[in-house]
Amino acid sequence: MNAKDALILKTARGVIAAESRAVAGLSKTVDSSLLKAVRLLESCTGKIVLLGVGKSGLIARKIAATLASTGTRSVYLHPVESLHGDLGMIASDDVALALSYSGETEETAKLLPILKRQGLPVISITNNPDSRMARYSDITLCLHVKAEACPYDIVPTSSTTAMLALGDALAVTLMTLKGFDKKRFACLHPGGNLGKLLNLKVSDLMHKGRENPVVKETDSVARALEVMTATRAGAVSVTGRAGKLTGYFTDGDLRRRLQDGLCDLALPMRLVMTRSPLTVHPETMAIEAARVLSGKKIDNLPVTNVKTGRPVGIIDERDLLKEGLG
Repeated sequence: MNAKDALILKTARGVIAAESRAVAGLSKTVDSSLLKAVRLLESCTGKIVLLGVGKSGLIARKIAATLASTGTRSVYLHPVESLHGDLGMIASDDVALALSYSGETEETAKLLPILKRQGLPVISITNNPDSRMARYSDITLCLHVKAEACPYDIVPTSSTTAMLALGDALAVTLMTLKGFDKKRFACLHPGGNLGKLLNLKVSDLMHKGRENPVVKETDSVARALEVMTATRAGAVSVTGRAGKLTGYFTDGDLRRRLQDGLCDLALPMRLVMTRSPLTVHPETMAIEAARVLSGKKIDNLPVTNVKTGRPVGIIDERDLLKEGLG
């Protein structure tokens, strides 16, 4: 390894170690001050207003987004814009959460006395408990960061990492206290892969109606092949007299039986079908169906009505893969 490569690895490891120490140092903040902050945020009937400038402002935006996505109303306001009209977005039942490493950031420090006069409770996250920002705060959460990760101790690195971790701790704690579950989380995340994981059900993807291949136990293998070919499903559900699913037959089953010389196309389905097959229901989450297909190494599954046991569709691995669920 040459000197330049060694320097790269040493620097990268040093940054990661420094930021790890900064996050570990937050354990000193998990005390009565944090309890008071969480209780105040939990009792807020308005919204949490995040404030910060520069790198602290970017972290404030992220914390606001995390709070909002986990069931706590929140918004980021730039302190400068707030001093030029955006204060109108703040209501009397809001709580301010201000971020500044030094606690002396001019724009933020100017804004807090105004918020206090309006009656807003203020929580500050800073590394300086004796700062102007801390003096105007009802609750101060100290970061206890000893040094930034950069060699000159000036670039916001360890401090912003600690701010982000503390913001996540507040958001997840509030999420837990409010009983914010997967169902509510899904409602706030309808888009992207996360939305698909949490929202899509088998009923959204299954083939039904004319695209759902179904034959009777008394139908022949030849008839089953005709139905399978017409629907391009590669499988067929088999029903008994009451219309309930009693078996399943796939093109893979057909190939194996033909190879073994055990399949006469005139045979009734009851003699060749797989009895009591695995099934899913329309309300089953699509991701669960994907796990079953993957775990059992099969291509498709019959979908049955949970009450009647009748086949109402077929779910295919290809449809799940298209949605990124395979």
